[in-house]
Amino acid sequence: MTKAELLDRVAAESKMAKTEVAKVINSVFDNISKALKDGERVILVGFGTFVVSERKERKGRNIKTGEATVIPAARVPKFRAAKGLKDAVG
Repeated sequence: MTKAELLDRVAAESKMAKTEVAKVINSVFDNISKALKDGERVILVGFGTFVVSERKERKGRNIKTGEATVIPAARVPKFRAAKGLKDAVG
């Protein structure tokens, strides 16, 4: 499902205008991103938890040339599905 398809479905179910639904969905995504950037975890009960994980610097290898390289440390977002979501999917 794309973001546009999500907007269509939510607008149809809520009987709201697509522009209003777009504002709400964009606001939700923006606030989740801001919270993660600030190091917070975002817990959506019954859906899942968004967290930021710290990856250490590590050694890697260029597959084409075989040359050794260093992969820099990074902060990456992760998602852990809640039991409710796991049950709905499985």
